[in-house]
Amino acid sequence: MLVLFACVNLHAQQANSFEKFPVFPECASVEIGALENCFNTTVQHYIFENFKVPQIVSEENYTGSITVFFEVNKEGDFRLLYTDAIYNELKEEAQRVFESLPTITPATYNGKPAYVQFTLQIAIPLKAPGTNVLATKEAAQENSSEEKIAALKNEYDQIEKLSYTNEAYRSNVNIPLSHHNYSLFDPALNRVGQNNHTAQKPYIYAEVNKYYNFEAENAKLLKSKTSWFGRKFWNEHMVQLKTKDFWFTLDPGVDLQLGKDIDADINTYNNTRLVYTQGGIGKNFNFFAVVYESQGRFADYYNRYSESLKPDGGNPAIIPGRGIAKRFNEDAYDYPVATGHISYSPSEWFNFQLGHGKQFLGDGYRSLLLSDNATPYPFFKINTNIWKLKYTNTWMSLRDVRPEATEERTFRTKFIANHYLSYNVTKRLNIGLFESVIWDNRNDRGFDFNYVNPVIFYRAIEFSTGSRTGNALIGLTAKYKFTDRVNVYSQVIIDEFSSGAVFGGESSWKNKLGYQIGAKYYDAFSVKGLYLQAEYNRVRPYTYSHNTIVLNYGHNNQPLAHTQGANLSEFIAIARYQKGRWFGDVKVIVAKRGLEFQPPAPEVDYFGGSIYGDEENRPFNNGVAVGQGNTTDFFHAELQAGYLINPATNLKVYSSVIFRDFKPLENTATVFENQTTWVNFGIRTDLFNWYYDF
Repeated sequence: MLVLFACVNLHAQQANSFEKFPVFPECASVEIGALENCFNTTVQHYIFENFKVPQIVSEENYTGSITVFFEVNKEGDFRLLYTDAIYNELKEEAQRVFESLPTITPATYNGKPAYVQFTLQIAIPLKAPGTNVLATKEAAQENSSEEKIAALKNEYDQIEKLSYTNEAYRSNVNIPLSHHNYSLFDPALNRVGQNNHTAQKPYIYAEVNKYYNFEAENAKLLKSKTSWFGRKFWNEHMVQLKTKDFWFTLDPGVDLQLGKDIDADINTYNNTRLVYTQGGIGKNFNFFAVVYESQGRFADYYNRYSESLKPDGGNPAIIPGRGIAKRFNEDAYDYPVATGHISYSPSEWFNFQLGHGKQFLGDGYRSLLLSDNATPYPFFKINTNIWKLKYTNTWMSLRDVRPEATEERTFRTKFIANHYLSYNVTKRLNIGLFESVIWDNRNDRGFDFNYVNPVIFYRAIEFSTGSRTGNALIGLTAKYKFTDRVNVYSQVIIDEFSSGAVFGGESSWKNKLGYQIGAKYYDAFSVKGLYLQAEYNRVRPYTYSHNTIVLNYGHNNQPLAHTQGANLSEFIAIARYQKGRWFGDVKVIVAKRGLEFQPPAPEVDYFGGSIYGDEENRPFNNGVAVGQGNTTDFFHAELQAGYLINPATNLKVYSSVIFRDFKPLENTATVFENQTTWVNFGIRTDLFNWYYDF
């Protein structure tokens, strides 16, 4: 860190044209002949104590000086008239310092107040007042060692703690992926004529803050609290630290729920304690991490689904979207979770991320390309944003934890590489191209560097390395903005495209397609803050599956795209509203799903609902239709209302009720007709989506 000030040469213009120098209060008792020296010394010391060398000047090791021309007017106020400096930042800092100088007794001429002008030269790097800047090179060399030691001994004291000013909102930290929270700034991102991209999620704060001022919006919610506890509970992060080159926040959090599954007569709860931190080093490097420790017991359908996902090795369940759970007491689960990432943006065009978390591609509530439905996984991601394009490359390491995929008591590893190119064709129309390839670690193949190339077509690579060793998917997306308040969006997923199967008219099992179409309406019916969304999804049987045991589009026994995998059609209607700190959400889903009569297993007919079945066990080649198999009518309604306690940490208190009706064509040991009414009350640090609608 640089020493803070330089020796200055201070000269009054036409010094003999007045009788008395301006007088600082500390100079009031000195003799009139010493006023000039006292004035000069006081100005030097004031600037020494208040002038802060801008960061860019320090980073570029600039050596030189700045010259300022100022006056003390008849009222005794300092006015900076002109500054000569190589950096604008130096000029701005000089202006700030001179504006902060106090009003003093003005100079006098013939006993009357008069203005007087001065020239001030400040040497950079800064040195203490009184240092002789004309010292010889030899003298400087003699003193350099002692000065260096003295400066180093002051190094600790010179570390400054600055006020935290919501640096997170201007950083490259990912915005926690929450459908409700994203709906608050979704209108700002979807105005006609903006050249931004909305499909690649999670967003980083810096790219959204350009269109939605987080600091200004949250300022509207702040409560007038002066006590430490009041500020921390209602308005601020628990720990906020900022220095010249570093900032971070640290917060405890919770997800505490108490509820009841009325139909199954089960008392439910969730007890999550968490700690999360975020921060930045310099301008371009940021980090985020959260650690959860949780125990819970849920509604009957949720418990059964969690246990249907159980991994090999004895643990009883996988909590959807969270992770592997061990038994807690006799009828509950213990499931720790840890996620985080580091983010580096060397320029405005590139962002690199390495982490353990989730991704989402699309503008809908569901994604048929890549969703945040499954548990977290390791990833590396590159976002490139240039011209009308945003190009996202993601590489992921996943696990297949089924018994049939386990080798030597170790879960099977597979890898996925994704490309997604978003292009703003016009100020209203956006289109996107998606491709993905999955391969496993057979023959100790490991991570295949053929797929590192970020611009090559994966299908060609997959073919050259052996098409049976990989599974490729491609997709298309589109969005059209009718107005600032209304837009429509769509997705198409194509798994192993076969033109003969698609256009043959025989409903071949190879016709593995899915599509989505949806619409959003912001400030609906002129009600500020009312967000409406409608969406239809349809995915044909066998999409995302594969006849090689681990090459399905899944992770930890959960689909990576649609929550229910494939062989489904569904309609979703969502309404969200927030006014001040109060909020409410309503969601209704009506669906038809084609489930299996038994869990997918060898020599059992596989109807294409689960992505983990073996396609070789399909009961027929043609006449394949959505909903085939154990056709199930599904209805899900969810209402949530609550109050935002702290906008900085997203701590919320809420209540919710879920009504679910599940009617299969045929009852089996694992699939049977049931209804659920689940009431919940809780307080939650809302950082990530948690899906209950399966």
